[in-house]
Amino acid sequence: MNSPIILTESIHFRTGRRSRREVHTGLPTATPVGRIPRLSKLMALAIRFDGLIRTGDVRDYAELARLGHVTRARITQIMNLLHLAPDIQEALLHLPRVTTGRDPILLRDLQPIAAEPDWRKQRTVWRQLNC
Repeated sequence: MNSPIILTESIHFRTGRRSRREVHTGLPTATPVGRIPRLSKLMALAIRFDGLIRTGDVRDYAELARLGHVTRARITQIMNLLHLAPDIQEALLHLPRVTTGRDPILLRDLQPIAAEPDWRKQRTVWRQLNC
């Protein structure tokens, strides 16, 4: 039979500098190495923006631009990522962390791919770009 697993560990709450609460579980934590690629962040942002527009929390791209203090053109560039095939979008969200130097793939590299309406052609160009 499946019995529940109970883990016991002491948790200590400590107030650090700037009155920031810190939680210490005593368990080792793995700190990821590197940083999340900019394209992963932009893809997530495009999905979030799309949700805000769909729910009516934000009226349009112009309002997003005003709220984000960017141009409408920049919002359009970000939102164009939603025109990519779903598997490419997923790949963007799960790009490996960047440990040194610049990101290997830039937004400007993806703009022509997103402009292609045929997902099969998108995938072909994506594979060439991502090799």
